[in-house]
Amino acid sequence: MPIKSYIAYPFEGKKDVLIDDLNEIKQCEVIPSKNKEIVVVVTETSSNEEDIKLKELIDNLESLKMISLVSGFNTPKK
Repeated sequence: MPIKSYIAYPFEGKKDVLIDDLNEIKQCEVIPSKNKEIVVVVTETSSNEEDIKLKELIDNLESLKMISLVSGFNTPKK
């Protein structure tokens, strides 16, 4: 089960739009910064394939300027 955290940078003036866009995605938890124009995004998916599709979906958001992976964790299957 991949769990990853990102810092997302919106286009200028689009922070609230980016937050709304990310909140529409069920695998995302969104934590807006209170003093900067960034958003922390935590994702959780059930497989690597789902994780790849989710990342493509996030990358294609029109309000997103850039996203950086901060940390990733994958629970090994037993």
